[in-house]
Amino acid sequence: MTLSAEPIVYGLIFVAVLVLVEGVYLVAFGKSISLNKRVNRRLEMLDKGTKRDEVLAKLRKEMDQHMSSRGLPLYSILADRAQKAAIAFTPKQLIMVMIAVSFVAFVGLTIGTEAQLPVRIVMGLAMGVGGVFFWVNSKANKRVGMIEEQLPDAVELMVRSLRVGHPFSSAISIVSKEIKDPLATEFGIIADEASYGRDIGEALKAMAERLDMQDLRFLAVAVSIQQQSGGNLAEILEGLAKVIRARFRLFRRVKAITAEAQWSGKFLSGFPVGALIVIQITDPHYYDEVLDHPWFIPACFVVAAFLTANLFVMRALVNIKV
Repeated sequence: MTLSAEPIVYGLIFVAVLVLVEGVYLVAFGKSISLNKRVNRRLEMLDKGTKRDEVLAKLRKEMDQHMSSRGLPLYSILADRAQKAAIAFTPKQLIMVMIAVSFVAFVGLTIGTEAQLPVRIVMGLAMGVGGVFFWVNSKANKRVGMIEEQLPDAVELMVRSLRVGHPFSSAISIVSKEIKDPLATEFGIIADEASYGRDIGEALKAMAERLDMQDLRFLAVAVSIQQQSGGNLAEILEGLAKVIRARFRLFRRVKAITAEAQWSGKFLSGFPVGALIVIQITDPHYYDEVLDHPWFIPACFVVAAFLTANLFVMRALVNIKV
């Protein structure tokens, strides 16, 4: 029995694709693009002497450019996630990165494996496109998760600012300076837009739609209603902060409760595939006697369909609406 190192090579090439994309991103835009910096990106750009209107234009372009390019080939699958992640790459640059890492993956497969040319081409494209999508998706999940966690504190900071006498536009500006990214830059853009004449309620609504976050929609609706009908905005936002924090805790509890079922579904769908890979590595000729059977290929499709259906069914079972 001989063991093949090709599966390990495939895994290492995919990891190398992810590392390469992240490295290119950091080299192109520097550490200022990172979400864990103490000084948010907008303030850092202003501190370097960039004019306020130029900073606003640059950040708005980064945040809006992806959805406006959904018609580009291969890009529609990335547009929504790239927008939520606020990827600084332009759509064309991101497509070029896909092509470049696909070529790198193809070269790696050519050097490290004995697969045939069509297999190397298909796997290279799959690793390039799939690796970039995985990278963008992880960036989007991280950014949206951080915004959801920061939002209650930001609203409470606005409440304190309003109670000491600041107008709402100043409260937004204070939030943009006192908290960290990613929410700081988002609120900084709203503050800059308000200073140039845009309605704050409209700007909040646009941000909520761009990020597709229900809590931000609540904030935008609360501000819009207060602008139209009046009332104590500090009390409204204080109640909203409590609701958002309670919703956040509830989402975390639901996520913890359904985690076992989610991983069970993934395991039940992934185990047969893993077992198939192990069998092929340890005994490449295991299925030779049944390869020519007329039911072998249809049976493979049936099994693949059931495994795929299992993922969707388990996801539907644990997708609890809150």
